[in-house]
Amino acid sequence: MEAAAGPWRWPAAVCVLSGASRGFGRSLARVLAPRLGPGSLLLLLARSAQPLAELAAELRGDGGGSGLRVECVVADLGCEHGVQRAVDALREMLPAGPHGSLLIVNNAGSLGFISKSFLDLTDPHEINSYFAFNVSSALCLTTTALRAFGERPGSSRTVVNISSLCALKPFKNWALYCSGKAARDMMFQVLALEEPDVRVLNYAPGPLDTDMQLLARTKTGDPEMRQLFQNLQESGQLIDCTVSAQKLLHLLEENTFQSGAHVDFYDV
Repeated sequence: MEAAAGPWRWPAAVCVLSGASRGFGRSLARVLAPRLGPGSLLLLLARSAQPLAELAAELRGDGGGSGLRVECVVADLGCEHGVQRAVDALREMLPAGPHGSLLIVNNAGSLGFISKSFLDLTDPHEINSYFAFNVSSALCLTTTALRAFGERPGSSRTVVNISSLCALKPFKNWALYCSGKAARDMMFQVLALEEPDVRVLNYAPGPLDTDMQLLARTKTGDPEMRQLFQNLQESGQLIDCTVSAQKLLHLLEENTFQSGAHVDFYDV
């Protein structure tokens, strides 16, 4: 990534951001948009049409004369039809996008059935649906985006997986979430190994102050785990999404991480 005059920017970039309509994804889009150079394309994916459209309108307005193009793809990545819709959009838009750089941020994800213990997870459909959304869709979006953008002389390609401490550490009642995050980390480590020209980062954003964290402290089945999350909130230890998003951009700007590495908010 090259530095430009004034604030650091991606020159002529294509950025794909999933889970953009709320929480960390929404904050990241707001922090990222001003960093995309003239003529860049920001492609926002989410299943909630109205908040996605509102965010896009906001970013287009804030962009002023920067020439940033913001496009929305409304797709439920938890179902095959939704993934196909997203894949088709990437195949259509990315080849015609600017050639400077590609940034893919796999942010979309869900907690799963955190009220259930391991022995309660008996429904194959529920389990397969969880991994289809949280693992398979990220793989499909990433491979499609990389292939659609292609290997362009002088361009850079970066893939970010929004990870979690749960990719490394088990949490009671969080069998699906922990295993999904661990699978994604390993999946992107393989990408880093196979494609040395692609920069890959597994970024754990820390305990964010989001609706997902509210679910964690109210719906987790294990009482000790539930209390742990409640204590984080009551002691003011939850992290503002914008603060964590800025740390991620700082990591990408420095660009010194080992490709495929797992980097936590508290490591930066």
